[in-house]
Amino acid sequence: MTAESAAPTPSAPTRRPQRINRRSARELAVQGLYEWLLTGQSAAAIQQHVMGWTEEAPAAKVDTVHLDALISGCIAEAAVLDEHIARHIDRGVKELSPVEHAILLIGAYEMAHCIDIPVKVVINEAVELAKAFGGTDGHKYVNGVLDKIAGTLRAVEVAHLRGARPARD
Repeated sequence: MTAESAAPTPSAPTRRPQRINRRSARELAVQGLYEWLLTGQSAAAIQQHVMGWTEEAPAAKVDTVHLDALISGCIAEAAVLDEHIARHIDRGVKELSPVEHAILLIGAYEMAHCIDIPVKVVINEAVELAKAFGGTDGHKYVNGVLDKIAGTLRAVEVAHLRGARPARD
């Protein structure tokens, strides 16, 4: 093995921290959206509160740009995101647990607006959030709902992943 082949690629060191930073951002966004769903506070108040958490734990690397986009975007577009969610759930959106609801909002937002994040990653990250914060089988529910949302918001990508042609309207 040569020294050249053993060296990591230039992109390897930057990919892992970004993933961790976005994961931390998603974790804080779940907590912020949970608070918003329960209290109805303004997006600005929620953002200020959540950003305070990032300052208290500077060792935790957080992608604050992504965190800000998730919180402000999910709150601003909650009605539209809830419409996407409502099409694929077996109960009313208001009947979802606030944790599952927050996670589904994040997943739907990322599918609609963060096309640099692959569908598989969006779903996997949401499932991991549901395992960490949700009920016993909440991750299965989140997985199923986001898989269906992906079929509508990212039909071409999903069809490519499944090796099929996307359905046309």
